[in-house]
Amino acid sequence: MFAPAAALSDTPGIVLVAGSGPGPRQEYRREAEAFAAMGITTLVYDKHTDGYSRTHVDFGLLADDALAAVRVLRATPGVRPDRVGLWGFSEGGWVTPLAAARSADVAFLITLGASGFTPLRTQTWNLTNRIRQQGDSSSLAATLSGPAARLIDAAGLFPAADYDPRPAWANVRVPVLALWGRHDVQVPPAESAAVVRAALAADPSVTLRFLDGSHNGRATTTGFDRIGATYESPVPPGDFAPGYLDTMRAWLRQVTDGTPPACSADDPPAQARASQDPGAPGWSSAVAQAVTLGLIVAGFLAYLAISFADNGIRTARVARGIPRWLAGTGLLTTVASLLYLLSIYATGGHALAPMLLHRPLPWLVVQLLALATTGLLATTGVTAVRRRAELTRAHRLALSALLCAGFVWLAWVLTWGLLTR
Repeated sequence: MFAPAAALSDTPGIVLVAGSGPGPRQEYRREAEAFAAMGITTLVYDKHTDGYSRTHVDFGLLADDALAAVRVLRATPGVRPDRVGLWGFSEGGWVTPLAAARSADVAFLITLGASGFTPLRTQTWNLTNRIRQQGDSSSLAATLSGPAARLIDAAGLFPAADYDPRPAWANVRVPVLALWGRHDVQVPPAESAAVVRAALAADPSVTLRFLDGSHNGRATTTGFDRIGATYESPVPPGDFAPGYLDTMRAWLRQVTDGTPPACSADDPPAQARASQDPGAPGWSSAVAQAVTLGLIVAGFLAYLAISFADNGIRTARVARGIPRWLAGTGLLTTVASLLYLLSIYATGGHALAPMLLHRPLPWLVVQLLALATTGLLATTGVTAVRRRAELTRAHRLALSALLCAGFVWLAWVLTWGLLTR
């Protein structure tokens, strides 16, 4: 709890709701101190991490926690219970509208960097920005935001992947101040503002602002750097962005005085790229991917086992070594590409570097493996047809099964962009 330094009675109150991650309350100490300096009693709390993980998030539970904090603040001596609101950062921009829509206890709402889209779509946009900022111009971004995103969603590996924030926003009826930075790189600011504005059409007081030289309320020139002081972890580095505190102070003064401003919105910034809906076609469903990958892995493994066990294949003068290489490199390409793509999601894009030939080195290796495997597939196919008469029946059957697995593999890598520049 952060109270104003001066002895004040009947102060407004605000609850700070954390962004993604464990969110220890110390991370938001500077914001809490800033609100207290504005004469607002501020409550910041540790996130409820029971059941909160890389693969599971319950926004409803987090909203209930935020409302519990609101009730605590409303019951605090010296705080006006009818002037207690919420501030939500990043992930908190999904949580706080849900809380405000659920309870009349919330008097106002401020969001910083709220996304108007699903968590998965938002993350693919964030990862694309990280990839491009590091100099990538390959197919990796399209793969991450398309087939990889759909597979992760279908497999349940991304928390609250398809949560739609629009219904919650549409039920908010309190004054709203929604802030984004003109250099935001984690959520699409212009698109999100348009979604939020449309959803809040029935709200009588909606203020949308874009802060110059800002990302996540901190001063920046690109969205990836920070200008100003550094602080002891977990406090984020960088000075507050110009106008960040002043904008909130002026708006809060109007709202807590009982004269919320009329609806207004800044002109949105130009986004470097639009966000993309990952979609959910049948080819990328969990069942389809499981069947496809099962056929690929089983086909390649079976050929390797048979080729070493069968004496006729083991001693054959043709179609012996290259098909084994095909099965081995095909397996390696499939497993390596999946593990690398999953690692990017798991680390939030920190598994990218180093870069070589305008793409991350691991992605380049996977693409070269895919190219080599394609060449081995073509060579094996030609050999199986031209030298058919020299092969035993068991060898012909084994090669036929291998080629079937190989062509399924080829369709898969084409879909996943492994053979695309």
